[in-house]
Amino acid sequence: MSVEERLKTLFQLQTALSAIDEKKALRGELPLEVEDLEAEIEGLSTRIERIEGEIGEFERAISQKRGEIIESENTVERYKQQLNDVRNNREYDTLSKEIEYQTLEIELCNKKIADAEKRIAEKQAELETSKATLAERKEDLEVKKSELDEIIEETRAEEEKLKDKVYDYEAKIDPRLLNSFKRIRKNARNGLGIVYVQRDACGGCFNKVPPQRQLDIKMHKKIIVCEYCGRILIDPELAGMKVEKPVAAEEKKTRRRTGTTSSTARKTATSKKATDASDMA
Repeated sequence: MSVEERLKTLFQLQTALSAIDEKKALRGELPLEVEDLEAEIEGLSTRIERIEGEIGEFERAISQKRGEIIESENTVERYKQQLNDVRNNREYDTLSKEIEYQTLEIELCNKKIADAEKRIAEKQAELETSKATLAERKEDLEVKKSELDEIIEETRAEEEKLKDKVYDYEAKIDPRLLNSFKRIRKNARNGLGIVYVQRDACGGCFNKVPPQRQLDIKMHKKIIVCEYCGRILIDPELAGMKVEKPVAAEEKKTRRRTGTTSSTARKTATSKKATDASDMA
């Protein structure tokens, strides 16, 4: 392909890609909202699993402490029976201390059970709130997905046709040039990798294009990029675009023509006066 054909194909590719971008823009923020909701739902599900796991740990701890209480109570009961058979004060003091120790253990277990039950109540409240929020987010996600699917369905046919055109154009373009174009387009804020010169400026960044460079662009001899933004530049006529001439230039030409007409009129009037004076003489 000649440079002219490559530039023309690139611009056609850009036109198709821009049309696809417009179709995607119709979806607005919906895709991002769906992604955010999905991420939030995943986070809430993980949180609910964690809370349920913590509740389970507290319940197991309560069960363990209740078992320890039963064991301590049995021990106390046994020691109390042994008090009736003591033979000296030393054995009595030892059994009394053991009974006191086991009683303290029972009180400590009861305190830990009370704390665990309090934490379970808090976790249950947190769990209910999280489940309610999860249900709301799932409803929101269904609504958003429904809206997004509806928009996608409306534009699917046109978008598929445009994608087919994109594949056809890409197949015609040299891989190196195509990769460069894609890289430029990716870095460009508006997704334009190739633009035409309008009002003597780059159609992408609107910086002035020097006259010599404009002449080179019109010659179609080589690929020329904007020295400011790096976009590929194409002649408007080759791109099939009608570009209006700068208003300032038109006004300047109009003023110049008006000035010339006034000057001619003044010269004509002066010449006429001179002729009339000669005739009178």
